[in-house]
Amino acid sequence: MRIPTTSCLCPFLVCLCFIQRCSGAGHHVPTKVPSKNQTKLANGETEVHHRPKRGWIWNQFFVLEEHIGPDAQYVGKLHSNSDKGDGSVRYILSGEGAGSIFIIDEVTGDIHATKSLDRERKAHYVLHAQALDRNTQEALEPMSEFIIKVQDINDNAPQFPDGPFVATVPEMSEVGTSVLQVTATDADDPTYGNSARIVYSILQGQPYFSVDPKTGIIRTALADMDREAREHYTVVIQAKDMAGQVGGLSGSTTINVTLTDVNDNPPKFPQKNYQLYVPESAQVGKPVGKIKANDDDLGVNADIKYSIINSEGANMFSISTDRDTKEGIISLKKPLNYERKKTYTLHIEGMNMHVDPRFSYLGAFKDTATLKITVGDVDEAPVFSMDYYILDVYENSKSGTEVGSVTARDPDSRSSPVRYYLDSKEDGVRYFRIDESSGIIRTTQPLDREDIPWHNITVMASEVDNPSLLRHVPVTVQVLDMNDNPPEIATEEEVIVCESSRPGQVIQTVTAVDKDDFANGQRFSFALPSQLPVNPNFTLMDNEDSTASIIARRRRFNHLTQELYELPIVVWDGGEPSLSGTSTLTLRVCPCQRHGKIRICQGEAFLSSAGLSTGALIAILLCIVILLAIVVLFVTLKRSKKEPLIIAEEDIRENVVTYDDEGGGEEDTEAFDIIALRNPAAAEELKFRRDIRPDARNHCGMPHVRRSPSVELDEVDVHEFIKQRLVEADLDTSVPPYDSLQTYAYEGQGSSTGSISPLDSAGAQSEQEYTYLEDWGPEFQKLAELYEEAESDVTT
Repeated sequence: MRIPTTSCLCPFLVCLCFIQRCSGAGHHVPTKVPSKNQTKLANGETEVHHRPKRGWIWNQFFVLEEHIGPDAQYVGKLHSNSDKGDGSVRYILSGEGAGSIFIIDEVTGDIHATKSLDRERKAHYVLHAQALDRNTQEALEPMSEFIIKVQDINDNAPQFPDGPFVATVPEMSEVGTSVLQVTATDADDPTYGNSARIVYSILQGQPYFSVDPKTGIIRTALADMDREAREHYTVVIQAKDMAGQVGGLSGSTTINVTLTDVNDNPPKFPQKNYQLYVPESAQVGKPVGKIKANDDDLGVNADIKYSIINSEGANMFSISTDRDTKEGIISLKKPLNYERKKTYTLHIEGMNMHVDPRFSYLGAFKDTATLKITVGDVDEAPVFSMDYYILDVYENSKSGTEVGSVTARDPDSRSSPVRYYLDSKEDGVRYFRIDESSGIIRTTQPLDREDIPWHNITVMASEVDNPSLLRHVPVTVQVLDMNDNPPEIATEEEVIVCESSRPGQVIQTVTAVDKDDFANGQRFSFALPSQLPVNPNFTLMDNEDSTASIIARRRRFNHLTQELYELPIVVWDGGEPSLSGTSTLTLRVCPCQRHGKIRICQGEAFLSSAGLSTGALIAILLCIVILLAIVVLFVTLKRSKKEPLIIAEEDIRENVVTYDDEGGGEEDTEAFDIIALRNPAAAEELKFRRDIRPDARNHCGMPHVRRSPSVELDEVDVHEFIKQRLVEADLDTSVPPYDSLQTYAYEGQGSSTGSISPLDSAGAQSEQEYTYLEDWGPEFQKLAELYEEAESDVTT
């Protein structure tokens, strides 16, 4: 069995071959023509070539896509050598689309496609063919696989899946500059025919752009395209299959092309001459005007740097560039003065900062303009002749002394008169006054350099015609020194004289101080008062270097005999006129160790004045410490007695307060009567609720009569006495805890003296007096006060 159709035979020949095989046995062939398997020999005979039998072969079938005819499309035919044409062979088809898309005639083996196929969805189908004996259902041939390919037709137009597109190209680009490459896709078979062969063409965008027909690269087609003239372009590109032939399918896309800016335009001032009015009161450093040069470029290509190129304008004004507005901001460098100069001429240049050398042929990328500034006259405040004044005056000068003067003038052309004032907010006003017309400053009282050496005041000047315009100037007044303070000895501590001093020995060197300044107080002279008799103990030697030495005149001093000495010293300053002052030094005699080291001098002086030795003082201090310790212990014990004696830790609901009186002997065992505790129901009737806080009341509000316990027990029964005390305790709501049971125990009558409890006894005043301690001296007065305070605390 074999498939008679091959890729090189047409269906018509297949049919003829099939008919010939079916009827070949019964036909008479008049001549014997050599077949393909025979070779004609030289003697006229033929030689038959035998080849292996191939009963079942396969090959590819083709079916045209998008078939629209009314009948099923014929695909091909299957045939087996075992098929004698009697219908005994049954053909079966299986695989992709078998029975649904492709059907087979079981008798003839003809295959037909029942549906229209789309190659773009599925390009081929794999099927299996089998030949069976119709009677026995046995396989006459083994199952064979073959392929049915869907043959392409041009049924898909080219498409641009990524469109539309956006592209940019610099302005002024050369012809042929690449802009963008577009690519179209075609779903048809690129290996069969020209269905997928695409050719590009431009539908819109000429003559500015062109496209390569094969690659789809868009290029500039016109030179010197200017962004400032036109910035945006729309280009439409068409892609057509079938190599652009008639009947091909096409698709298109849009490309929006934008020209990017380059610096091809220089800055340009709209006009060549400008005018600006600036008042003379304009502040230095502040903007006074602005100017702008236009530039058609964008971004950094439009950045302009402004400058003043003439010296007249550059000295008085400066110019800077505003980054946002591209304007030139003109600022004032120096104060304007209408009276000096009324107009200024500025030559301003605007130049691009980023120049493209490709366009240097266009000329310099800059432009110039002239700005004429007119200075406006403004009524200005008076101007002082100096920025600050430093004046001086001697101290102790009488009131009204002239210190100096300040001068101000009206800078305006009309020269209005000026008035002067002192700032009333300053403290220096009380020392000075100023003449409002002449500006002369005078004192209002004598000044003291030692009190305030410098005075700072502020003088204000205003025009008579316009008092609101003020000008201030600082004035410093220095108070010059006069020798009006006598010198004094500078020794602050007392002078110590050792007992072992020898005649001629220097006790101490002293110096002097003077409140006057250095010029009048740099030299001092020292001497003992001449009107006093010669001091037998000490003398003074002037060292002629503004110091003096105290020298001993006799041997040995004794602090027990005389401890303190006074030495008056006269000191002169070097001023004109010279002033002198007398200072008295106190010299204390003290025992000294070797090499002049002073022992404790103050402590021994205290002991000697009190008449006590060191051992006695230590004993007294020790007694004071012991007494203080006893007082502290006594106070501590007294405070501890106030705490309750019995604290029931097991039951916190009730508190039993026991008052024990001394005495009674053996009857003390009856001190606590527990009979009252055996009937708690009676006590509960008088108890208050614990969750309600009773009002605080003073104990003094309860009536109470203090009586002797022995007399009271004789008159009242013990049981009634206890009940009475219970009622009083229950009614007293101010004593915590608020629910409390108090027991008053009876100690008996065994003691003939009764109770010695201090509860009902008044504190007796101590008869001990400590005034005799004051007789020992003032040092024991504090000890007597401590004893009396301690006795008072005990009594209380």
